[in-house]
Amino acid sequence: MAVKIRLTRIGRHKRPFYRIIVTDSESPRDGRFIEILGTYDPLLKEGGVEIKEEKAIGWIKKGAEVSETVKSIFARAQLFKKAKEPKAS
Repeated sequence: MAVKIRLTRIGRHKRPFYRIIVTDSESPRDGRFIEILGTYDPLLKEGGVEIKEEKAIGWIKKGAEVSETVKSIFARAQLFKKAKEPKAS
């Protein structure tokens, strides 16, 4: 079972809104998912992204594949830099 982090659409007609989810790679776009990691509103210029960073970093470290769109969202939020930093113990 390959796990992916990708978007699922929940917006209405001409008003897109997406959830950032963890799902099995064979599940359909709007089908079953394992966990919700955040939301993305492409129509807002700033503040359109909410991410549960600890959970997202955890899934990335477990080896979840990240889609290209989510990869660019995470890069803007500097999530990959935070994932590489050692955690203080």
